[in-house]
Amino acid sequence: MLREIQQVLRLVMLLGKRNQQLRLKTAGGLLVLLWTETGASVQSMNCTVAAAGPWCAGIEMKVLQPVLTDLKESMLACTRSSPQPDPEELCAFTDMHGSLRLLLSFQMKDAMLFGPECGARIEAFLHSFSLANARIKIHFKFKFSQQSFQRDFRVKIERKVACANRTSLILDVTCKTQPPECVKKGCWCHGGHPVLGGRLLLSIPPAAMDHGLFGELSIQPVTLLSPCVLQYPNLATQLTDIQVLVCGPSNVPVTGPSGVLQNLPAHLDCQDLGLHGLHCSSFKVHRSGTVYTVEQENGVDPEQDSSLPLMQQSLLLYLFLQHSDPFTYQLSDMMATEVLIEHHLEAILNNNRQAVTAALQAELKNSLKSQKHRKKVQETLHSAAEVILSSAISIVSCSSNMDFRNACLNSMKVRDTHELSASLCESLRRVTSWKFTPRGRCYSAQMEDHPDCDDPTRTEL
Repeated sequence: MLREIQQVLRLVMLLGKRNQQLRLKTAGGLLVLLWTETGASVQSMNCTVAAAGPWCAGIEMKVLQPVLTDLKESMLACTRSSPQPDPEELCAFTDMHGSLRLLLSFQMKDAMLFGPECGARIEAFLHSFSLANARIKIHFKFKFSQQSFQRDFRVKIERKVACANRTSLILDVTCKTQPPECVKKGCWCHGGHPVLGGRLLLSIPPAAMDHGLFGELSIQPVTLLSPCVLQYPNLATQLTDIQVLVCGPSNVPVTGPSGVLQNLPAHLDCQDLGLHGLHCSSFKVHRSGTVYTVEQENGVDPEQDSSLPLMQQSLLLYLFLQHSDPFTYQLSDMMATEVLIEHHLEAILNNNRQAVTAALQAELKNSLKSQKHRKKVQETLHSAAEVILSSAISIVSCSSNMDFRNACLNSMKVRDTHELSASLCESLRRVTSWKFTPRGRCYSAQMEDHPDCDDPTRTEL
């Protein structure tokens, strides 16, 4: 079922890109609805994909009919016809985004083949799709047996990234990490700042050419580090994980694990990146792409020392595949080409392993440059703090003026110089670490008025 949904989204996105080239708006909505017919003798899983909004205003179902027929015929796991969903299921969608421009339904014969893991993979796939296509609101509804599930992927903060030789990327840069309690309102960046990397040309292996893959193929990397702490230059940070997400030329995520990407940590120079080590966390169901866990030095738990402020960060690395071929201009040919790219992606990455590894090493190093700088800042602050604390404690301890000593202890709300030392140390670390420096490009506007719509809601029928 996931492969079929992926193919439909490719079709819609390729049509949307054509409209975008005609300078039409790119905002709109997509609905993915899964449901079962419990009254039928043989229970089947139905899927409907609908598109609406200004971004797909140029879509005409009559023109698409031949492409849709070929698409249904390629869906081996599904029948050619499927019952249409209850009109009430589409009402909320059309009320929000306008009249339907595309409505395609297909059916899986045996719903028993569709388990909870399949639903989780579809949800993770749609989430990844929304990250790379921020202006399209994704609505995922799932009704199976006596359970229902609904999730809406809505973007709070988006960022436009201009790329050469292709349409601009619209990425979701919303940060889900809540600011610490000590941070004042309006002094926390609620978004991220994507960094466009260097475009890497790829050579197509002969086996892929034999199957009809020609033209120019390249990778456009984009990195996104979150949460943003640019406004706190003295705050210590710790990278916990790196997620690599590969998207095809239509901006639809590529599904399935990649052996080349899973083995990438063995070929990276972690010391050059300022990391103690990396290991692949395997292909996780609830998180698309490839995820690496960053090994922490000596296994130190940052929560053991509560007096030392430390912000954990994650790095998202997009790999956008780009393809151009002057002989590929028909919609069906473009879809077939993207299927070929995904099918031969492992061979393509293997054929360009050295160049891809070097490019990713450079992109990661550039993204983690601030991490290494912060470590040096922490060393300097630590040395300065020791001198300041030692001097302050010496002044209080050596003073013969009891009124002065008592005033110092009372102001810090401690009983003796031992407690004074600990209190001064914590206060000094807090003041220096959370030093605030406003940045013009940070998203410091308050987000309390925008409820988080990404939280799933379940209802028992």
